[in-house]
Amino acid sequence: MSRSVDIVVVGAGPAGLAGALHLKGLGHDVLLVAPAAGPTDERTSALLGGSVQLLERIGAWQAASVESAPLRSLRIADGTKRLFRAPEVIFHADEIGLDAFGHNLPNRALVAALEAVAAGTALARLTGSAASLAVSPDRVTLRLAGGEEVVARLVVAADGRNSLVRNQSGITTREWRYDQSALVLNFRHARPHDETSTEFHTEHGPFTIVPLPGERSSLVWVDRPEETTRRLGLDDAALAGEVEARSASILGRVTIDGRRQAFPLSGMTPNRFVAERVALIGEAAHVFPPIGAQGLNLGYRDVTALGEVLAGASDPGSAALLAAYERARRGDVFLRTTAVDALNRTLLNGFLPVQAMRGLGLFLLDRVPPLRRAVMRQGVAAS
Repeated sequence: MSRSVDIVVVGAGPAGLAGALHLKGLGHDVLLVAPAAGPTDERTSALLGGSVQLLERIGAWQAASVESAPLRSLRIADGTKRLFRAPEVIFHADEIGLDAFGHNLPNRALVAALEAVAAGTALARLTGSAASLAVSPDRVTLRLAGGEEVVARLVVAADGRNSLVRNQSGITTREWRYDQSALVLNFRHARPHDETSTEFHTEHGPFTIVPLPGERSSLVWVDRPEETTRRLGLDDAALAGEVEARSASILGRVTIDGRRQAFPLSGMTPNRFVAERVALIGEAAHVFPPIGAQGLNLGYRDVTALGEVLAGASDPGSAALLAAYERARRGDVFLRTTAVDALNRTLLNGFLPVQAMRGLGLFLLDRVPPLRRAVMRQGVAAS
């Protein structure tokens, strides 16, 4: 079986679904290709303002927001025991005229909302895995493992960090690993979170608490792999005690709520974001540590930028349009990846001048209002 469309999006995660729906909403003939849904993702995503705006345009935000909690304040606290300790910094959304920086919600709720919009708008889709790619000057042919073929003007790769589309397009990557892993879980607590996200910086990585509805929060605890493995083996009561101790009891007594997961930390950037009739979005285009809520938000910035470039295009895979997308994403992804990587490495580096520079940077963010506002506005921008 063979079919022809303007754009085929490969991958039905949060980035792929949003990308397909956004491009369809712009008037393109879009087909979504992805395997059947896998296990439920227990993680949460802190979606900043630009991501929320994208979901509003798609029509998914109203349903997704039911299980979300607003992030009205962001706190950074130095949880190290080093000689140079950075001052505590708190950012408030109303400083830049916003009600909230964004919202935190379960990934399952986000995907369910996107799937509901896909069903309501009759988004065309094929269930299956991409197997190969054949590119010619005016089209690209995607072959699926089940034998189906799709001919399109453009393939959007949203098939994750091990993207087959990216690899078959000849796009190479630079990859790196950290001697860290992240423990991810949700928990209940005795004190209200006051819609404030708190990131403790420790000698082995960030310990980040993000509000959920009610007296619940999600946690990403980055530490040495052996410590993460040890905590995975603890019973709920013992783990809750360690979470409460590490958080300095700011939320009172803690109880673990649901399943816990662990992930090794790594990073990846491609040498380019496009190839002939191929564009990368989401984790096919960038991977880095879960710091500063940049992961999925950066993927949604990809989607927004691609939509801006392709709006009204008769040939969405033309070289000129893909070059414009490359220009739109290269600087943004490079700067954010570099900033997150540098922040993470400064936490691991005990060299006194490095710690002093990190402390000075946070001091300036705390005391220089124009710098504070510029950083906050850039963090929530849609593109």
